[in-house]
Amino acid sequence: MRREAERMNIDLIAALRARLGDGQVSTADAVREQHSHGEGHHAPSMPGAVVFARSTDDVAQSVALCNAHRVPLAAFGAGTSLEGHVNPPEGGISLDLSRMTDVLSVNPKDMDCRVQAGITRQLLNHTLRDTGLFFPVDPGGEATIGGMCATRASGTAAVRYGTIRENVLGLTAVLADGRVMRTGGRVRKSSTGYDLTHLLIGSEGTLGVITEVQLRLHPIPESIAAAVVQFETLSEAVATAIDILQFGVPIGRLELLDDVQMDASIRYSLLSGLRALPTLFLEFVGGPESVREQIGVVEAIVEDRGGLGFDWQTDPNQRAALWRARHHAYWACLAYRPGYSAMTTDAIVPISALGELIVGVKADIAESGLTAPIVGHVGDGNFHTIILVPPTPDGLERAWALDRKIVRRALALGGSCSGEHGVGLGKREFLTDEHDPVALDVMRVLKRTLDPNGILNPGKMLPGESR
Repeated sequence: MRREAERMNIDLIAALRARLGDGQVSTADAVREQHSHGEGHHAPSMPGAVVFARSTDDVAQSVALCNAHRVPLAAFGAGTSLEGHVNPPEGGISLDLSRMTDVLSVNPKDMDCRVQAGITRQLLNHTLRDTGLFFPVDPGGEATIGGMCATRASGTAAVRYGTIRENVLGLTAVLADGRVMRTGGRVRKSSTGYDLTHLLIGSEGTLGVITEVQLRLHPIPESIAAAVVQFETLSEAVATAIDILQFGVPIGRLELLDDVQMDASIRYSLLSGLRALPTLFLEFVGGPESVREQIGVVEAIVEDRGGLGFDWQTDPNQRAALWRARHHAYWACLAYRPGYSAMTTDAIVPISALGELIVGVKADIAESGLTAPIVGHVGDGNFHTIILVPPTPDGLERAWALDRKIVRRALALGGSCSGEHGVGLGKREFLTDEHDPVALDVMRVLKRTLDPNGILNPGKMLPGESR
């Protein structure tokens, strides 16, 4: 059987090279190793080859050939996923879309654009800089738009602009048999047909390979102000965040850093005038009068909750430094404990349960004896725990145990095992706890219907699926 599989791979690689050319198909060890994993702690698996697509047609030909040869594949973008989504099937194909970076169209009057799936948010916004528009979904890393769609990404600005799900109008995707499917369009709403666009959003490459995306764009705000406020206790910080939301303040960003994360960020990002205390980072956007009104309301809430000062400013450089520190939280954690690695997990609960969850997680961390800073998008009830894994024989096992305890605590409070990282390999075991059995059966039926040979990212997302 193994010899037969190797023969199929050799024949497939030869067919891919005949269709795409040697320059787009690599079997080099270094290239294969780079594509054997994402940024999570899941064991790498070496693909038999890496295919670099440049167009939807390249993807369609590659997927059709994989299907004909019964060789599985996994799509690869920037490789930043944390739950093993991009880890390829052992000996299969890693289909790299990172060269698909074209902006295909921009429609300023309608505030939308169409892009290839391999473009990053940063490159897209650089291209849009003279239009007065921007794309707001900001997961923090150099993720590709296609990868963000596949994992249903969120980020710091979701409290104001929504997740990637709310900002996609349509898609082009390649199905398992190589057919190209176009969904949605440019209109802001439609009541026709099944919502195939959002079926693919969050499907993690198991139902199709996304190659083009029609995106909603938003006007660059006229005024932007950022603020920092610190608290003596974590519960006060969380309660303040909940008050801000319940008062209906249309805040742009609302981020929480606990005392440990603040200590790491102060050291790494050289933040001055701040202490290692639970802290909220806030951003206000809109017209000048609207921003001033938002600041006034939030300042009063902070005062009622015992916040330690309320420092806000509009200087672009100071705002950039603040959010740069937030985006560098992961690297700050790695620098905080040299020699350690980091396992990042996320969970989400209804806003009203957020305080109970975070306080409980802090107790779990203390009991574990590990260092695990907390940083989160508290505006939508989502937060991350960056578990620092000690370089000891039992370090990874202890980290996994804490990760599982955090997730189960969130599920017990009516939450989800992942607010934005997705399922991949890492969270499959929790799907049976979170989802209705009939719903899981429907998911499996969809998978078998759209991918009868099981070639698209096998072993991901659905519990019980073989890899």
